Amino acid sequence: MAEYPQETSEENVARTGGALFAEGRQFVTFFLAEEVFAFPVISVQEIIRVPNLVHIPLSPRSLSGLANLRGTLLPIVSMRSLFQMETRPASEETRVVVVDVGMPVGFVVDRVSRVVTVEPDKIETVDSIQATVNTELLTGVVKECGDHAMVMMLDVQRMMDIDFKDIAGQRRRERSVKESGASQTQAEKSAEEGGGDEMQLVSFTVNQQEYAFPIERVQEIVRVPDEVSHIPNTASHVLGIINLRSRLLPLVSLRQMFHFQQPTIGEHNRIVVISLDDKNADARGGSVGIVTDQVNEVLRVPMGLADNVPALLSSGENSVREINTICRLNDGKRLVSILDVEALFEHKALKEALAMQQESGQGDDKRDDRRHKEALEDDVQLVVFRLFEEEYGVRIENVQEIIRIPKELTAVPKVSDFIEGMLNLRGSILPVIDLRRRLGLPECKRNDRQRIVVFTMDGVQTGFIVDSVAEVLKISKSTIEVTPNLSEEQARTMGQVANLEKQKRMVLILEPAQLFDQKQLKALKSMHKAA
Repeated sequence: MAEYPQETSEENVARTGGALFAEGRQFVTFFLAEEVFAFPVISVQEIIRVPNLVHIPLSPRSLSGLANLRGTLLPIVSMRSLFQMETRPASEETRVVVVDVGMPVGFVVDRVSRVVTVEPDKIETVDSIQATVNTELLTGVVKECGDHAMVMMLDVQRMMDIDFKDIAGQRRRERSVKESGASQTQAEKSAEEGGGDEMQLVSFTVNQQEYAFPIERVQEIVRVPDEVSHIPNTASHVLGIINLRSRLLPLVSLRQMFHFQQPTIGEHNRIVVISLDDKNADARGGSVGIVTDQVNEVLRVPMGLADNVPALLSSGENSVREINTICRLNDGKRLVSILDVEALFEHKALKEALAMQQESGQGDDKRDDRRHKEALEDDVQLVVFRLFEEEYGVRIENVQEIIRIPKELTAVPKVSDFIEGMLNLRGSILPVIDLRRRLGLPECKRNDRQRIVVFTMDGVQTGFIVDSVAEVLKISKSTIEVTPNLSEEQARTMGQVANLEKQKRMVLILEPAQLFDQKQLKALKSMHKAA
């Protein structure tokens, strides 16, 4: 039996590639605890350190998570968990062996040893050995292999069948991202139902006061970037310009526009991008980023709860023209001031910002406008929220509204444990689901950052408790990929992921309509009717 000299396993595999030597077969050997195993080199694509992982709910226990390997989604499987060994945190020696099982899958091992070449007649059957793993997963063993008393040769396909029957032999599901169009159409219809006497608002906080823009004027909501280009000789409330997807966006501080002091901009600040065109929020003719203290939620407010600004404030030299309506929520305990976009654009700060935008060549360039409109057709807007340690996204047309969690929810007996209770939402009964529990994630205590995201599923409005709502994110359809089919339930509920490689970020895209089977949907409907 020939054996390569000891060298780093990454160099060794790269040097030998997948070639088979005439005198024998090549294997990559590695340790799990004190046992030595091997994969055929021909199936090994590369060996890497443990990358940053996105944890996927509703997936097999042995799946550590999903990684981004140079733009490719890579499932990462814990070999210790797969073989029911005691798990332990990764160390400096821990490696991921990327193996081709019809698609790339990474296997976490304790330590990679070397590449060895074994003559076929040296491989013995597994009948006479005692091992910590099921011998059905082995193709054979080699005794006295270099420094190792015994090396166990693994059958990768049988090993995958333990937890990953759907992934073994799969190259990629043939379903394309475009096939989501049908479900989107249904969601769009649901979102349009019953909207005649209500207005939808995006609410936010400035100096501990709550304001809102009509949702049709909001293009998107984004974080404040680290770099803002400051423009000399402009008012203090014009913070500068940023590059937002190949277009320049002027930023205005609403705090300073309203003569409040602007503290240091931090993690909670958000930019609400508003449009000058009142008929098309995607219009390019005038877009300004309004820096707020914090974006709160998406509200659906009945017109009957909206009052005009009192006459005393709307007339005279010092009239408040930027606010045209005030909403009375929670029996008048919560007041939300709706900002008049047209009046805001008359403000000196916004005039300066728009002038800045036009000076940068963003206003009248028809070719730019055409390119922008073409890009919009390829854009998807996601409402991004956090659960446990990960980011999830739902297409914005699926979201009815986002509300705070009330102090008390009405408990419902004899229902699934993930149903937290019910609440009265403007006269309608809303079942509330703990999304952590539904996805099998660890529970957490109630806190002020949690929100209820409201979807309509099969005609029933349902609220889902999430850890926090982060932003409304506009992404290109080209960044959306089909996730590996890790389990039937996972593929149904989270079959896509936004792979934002430049931001080193992955957002799992949730399909709300697939969160429940027919039996569970029927139970929700029955609960709704009974209430």
